[in-house]
Amino acid sequence: VQVAESGGGLVQPGKSLRLSCTATTTRDRIGIMGWYRQVPGEGRELVATITTPGSTNYDPSLEGRFTISRINANNTIYLQMDSLKPEDTAVYYCYVMEFPSPNVHWGQGLQVTVSA
Repeated sequence: VQVAESGGGLVQPGKSLRLSCTATTTRDRIGIMGWYRQVPGEGRELVATITTPGSTNYDPSLEGRFTISRINANNTIYLQMDSLKPEDTAVYYCYVMEFPSPNVHWGQGLQVTVSA
């Protein structure tokens, strides 16, 4: 499984940004996908995940501003981030779990910086 992310960058507070992630596989099936984020000196924390049928799970503090969605036909997920705050600044990693095996794959990470 290969994981390709796009959409990071610098954005002003209050603005929006959308991240994309596509999992490419020639053999394995894809299950849960999602996003985690990490700031220097801290562990990787959950942002949101989404299952193949579309069930979602969010960090409660982010739900309402962040929305995860998915297109199963091409194993692509999106993270729509609205009303961004400086504390949202982090490296965002795409998370891909195979199905039915528990193998997990990570993207290389996208830097998101929220600053005036």
